[in-house]
Amino acid sequence: MKKIILASSSPRRKELLKMIGLKFEVFHSDIDESILEQETAEAGVLRLSKMKAEAALKYFPDGIIIGADTLVTANSRTGSSEILGKPANQEDAYRMLKMLSGQKSTVYTGICLIDAESKTTDSNFSKTIVYMKNLKEKTITDYIKTGEPMDKAGSYAIQGIGSVLIKKVEGDFYNGVGLSVSLLADMLKKFGIEIP
Repeated sequence: MKKIILASSSPRRKELLKMIGLKFEVFHSDIDESILEQETAEAGVLRLSKMKAEAALKYFPDGIIIGADTLVTANSRTGSSEILGKPANQEDAYRMLKMLSGQKSTVYTGICLIDAESKTTDSNFSKTIVYMKNLKEKTITDYIKTGEPMDKAGSYAIQGIGSVLIKKVEGDFYNGVGLSVSLLADMLKKFGIEIP
């Protein structure tokens, strides 16, 4: 099997790749994850996952590189839609969680695969809808104190402590965690890699 490189330092993505039995190396892609003006979440996760994979390409002349990125979209109380990345600080995490309280949000995760040798590229994304409970002020502040929201798009984790904040999930649960393993398996198959 070809060497696999995960161009992400996300602990959740590492756990998911281990869960499906993949052996891989990790490369931390230090890219600017800012969203461009007028960019949709779909376009954003496709662009950022490709940038992460391309950053790793400089260091790996062979193997399959996996780049991935997650964004959350939510409707504010005013009805406008906002793309949520990772919070800048605790105040930003509070703002996001307050916005998401009692609302539904959509989690988008983009995946980009690059065969380092042939430079063949494949990109796709998956989306999951998450319905959050109505959150009390104390619940939000206590959750932020755990530190869990600080490196999560939308300031919550559906698989961690944040799972108690979630009413229901529609779609691929693992996509909501940070990587659709089902989509990844289909994409890897095109590169000649079968999940055991």
